[in-house]
Amino acid sequence: MQSFTVDSIGNLKICQPLKGYRFSVDSIILANFINLKKLNNVVDLGAGTGIIGIIIAKRYVESKVKLIEIQGELARLAKKNIELNKLTDRVEILCIDGKNFMGKDYDLIVTNPPFRRIGTGRISPKGEKAIARHEFNLSIEDIAKVAEKSLKHKGRLCLIHLPERLIDIVRIFTRYSLEIKYLRFVHSTIGAEAKMVLIEAVKGGKPYLKVAPPLFIYKDVNEYSDEMKQIYKNLESL
Repeated sequence: MQSFTVDSIGNLKICQPLKGYRFSVDSIILANFINLKKLNNVVDLGAGTGIIGIIIAKRYVESKVKLIEIQGELARLAKKNIELNKLTDRVEILCIDGKNFMGKDYDLIVTNPPFRRIGTGRISPKGEKAIARHEFNLSIEDIAKVAEKSLKHKGRLCLIHLPERLIDIVRIFTRYSLEIKYLRFVHSTIGAEAKMVLIEAVKGGKPYLKVAPPLFIYKDVNEYSDEMKQIYKNLESL
């Protein structure tokens, strides 16, 4: 019996573990958050099965994307996903520790990183989920170090994280010449507290911050908001 499923997301096919780490709406929201006129070289740091990098590669047809994933099984599925979506000429997977990646002159690093510090929250008994959710292998500071060394001047770092970690992120990014330029808070519904925040930082950018209108995931308990419906609809054109 297969240990993975093959799921359709718009026109994409994505293999995911049957049990273990499976991507969530966070990844779809983050991929949609990328809004640049042109992309040549992209890194998806902690790529999992590659959903974010694959969406970016489909949207930006001139781009070359490196998927970086430490977990062997997820990297194996990411390789399948590259092949399924006919992107072998532009997307590659490297099964390495993300904090050891050191590239040069990248336009964009994107990451949906582990959200929680070690010692906070419930740690999943499943290894894949634990590594994806807690900073065992990839911390905010690790991400900042990689971005400082691997991005070109004015290159972008885009990520999604918890609002409660935002002050940590600002302080750490400042030490590594990463200026946060754009924020968008994500709420489950109107009236609910923000559950996530989308962040765009620029290497060597000048201090200036823009906060976008909030993104609401649900219109009500059982229905996506109109914006979320459009985000998923956009995947059908890839």
